[in-house]
Amino acid sequence: MEQRIGSGSQPLVEGAGFDPAFVPGLTPPASAAPKGPQEKGDPVAADPDETVPEEAAVEEPEEADEAEDAQEDAAEDEAPVDGPVFEAADRRARIVADHRGVRLCLDDQECEFRWDEIAAVETESPRFGKRFTITVHTPDRRWYPIEIEATARSRFTEWDERLDAVLDAYFEEGAAEEAEAESEAAAEKE
Repeated sequence: MEQRIGSGSQPLVEGAGFDPAFVPGLTPPASAAPKGPQEKGDPVAADPDETVPEEAAVEEPEEADEAEDAQEDAAEDEAPVDGPVFEAADRRARIVADHRGVRLCLDDQECEFRWDEIAAVETESPRFGKRFTITVHTPDRRWYPIEIEATARSRFTEWDERLDAVLDAYFEEGAAEEAEAESEAAAEKE
């Protein structure tokens, strides 16, 4: 019979005792090394720490489709549009309303709404202070507010006028009401 002196437990390989950034329940990042049998002539098998260069990586068909869509969107962005554009920004937040729809950005978070996804756009200027609030409402009764800090309160009227011009040009209330009625009808059928 074989006996060992010392602790019979295995050392920790993962967990808070080994990695101070460990969060239980999260899976570790996938390894770059391929799983499966490796042959002696395989260059990856020679040095498992070396990763495959990006040029050698094969592009997936889905990624190719996404790349083509991004190129089409970029080409669409470059096309000159004669319609009005509203843009307001401060150090953290930004809103852009143009022919494509409304885009809201706050720090590193972004969301984009096409005109057919918008039920209403609401603006609010405070009685005191310099924070102008724009809220985008969707047909499914969700709303997305964003606050822009103005350099002066006089900017509020300018922003209201420019946003109204964009809404008058691109936003069709009838289409939004029809979309809302269709979504309610679909909900009733289910």
